[in-house]
Amino acid sequence: MHVAAPAPNVRHLAPLAPLTTLRLGGSAQTLIEVHDTEQAVTAVRQATAGKTPVLVLAGGSNVVISDAGFAGTVVLLRSAGITILDEDEHQVRLRVAAGHELDDLVAWCVMRDYAGVECLSGIPGSVGATPIQNVGAYGQEIAEVIESVVAYDRDRDIVTEFAPADCGFGYRTSVFKRSRRDVVLEVVLRLRRDARATPPRYGELSRRLNYTREQRPLMTEVRAAVLALRSGKGMVIDASDPDTRSVGSFFTNPIVPAAQFGRLADALGKPRDQIPHWDIPDGGIKLAAAWLIEQAGFTKGYRVAGVGISAKHTLALVNYSGTTAQLLDLARQIRREVSCRYGVELEHEPVLVGEQL
Repeated sequence: MHVAAPAPNVRHLAPLAPLTTLRLGGSAQTLIEVHDTEQAVTAVRQATAGKTPVLVLAGGSNVVISDAGFAGTVVLLRSAGITILDEDEHQVRLRVAAGHELDDLVAWCVMRDYAGVECLSGIPGSVGATPIQNVGAYGQEIAEVIESVVAYDRDRDIVTEFAPADCGFGYRTSVFKRSRRDVVLEVVLRLRRDARATPPRYGELSRRLNYTREQRPLMTEVRAAVLALRSGKGMVIDASDPDTRSVGSFFTNPIVPAAQFGRLADALGKPRDQIPHWDIPDGGIKLAAAWLIEQAGFTKGYRVAGVGISAKHTLALVNYSGTTAQLLDLARQIRREVSCRYGVELEHEPVLVGEQL
């Protein structure tokens, strides 16, 4: 039996800080809380037709909103639901609403032996945000299991379905992040039916599990290990832990040419094997942003005004009692120092609303 969704809830001058994991940002001129795909399309269509700026918000875990708020319409996605499209002994296809909580989906899949998203355990936010950022952790990315993304094209006023090749997936990016014309409504996933995960591809996780790269741990073991690792870094939302008042990793790990890596080693006066790095297929080198930040003098627990760096993880910038302006000033200071010392440009991962770095 189909149960009708609650009617949209419209509020004016609605505070946005409580809707974000940073607990920062001013108010929205108008906020419309929607509960299904049809309501979301209607709200975005009407705001677009009225030439009103639109911000789509769901989990609020990867967004930094200006202290001035948002002078437009915020569409708050509260859609939820997982539908099994089909399955056989080898695989299952799922359609998931954009507003569905990501970790709830991961837990649901692990419990049913649907493999492919277990390393995303504990990541806050919504399923709809995963293709935008190409969310990933511990060697797993959502792009690996996405079959299609259903989105509303604001420019053409149509709902369309993107195949993976059309999504422009890259390291923590996609066509949806580079252009705000498409609003993600649903995500279709293709997962393996398997109680065991693929061999761990990330060293820290392998060590935690005590498995080699050839062994296949149970997915329940992987989920427990990932949750423990993330909790130890303050990366699992906990109201009693102020270090979790963040957007997770604020900066992405930079990728540089091999020649630049050599210059960095010279600048640091260290052998290459003493600098944390990963070789990537195109010949580039991925560096550890956290390590560079620490080398530049910004260590865990660093604080200034009402913001700082998490005591558990260097990449997490934390709001203790500050403002968006203070948080971004700290981010600029870190980025400037790393650039001046080592010639490496750090890129921010969260979406900035009404602000720039």
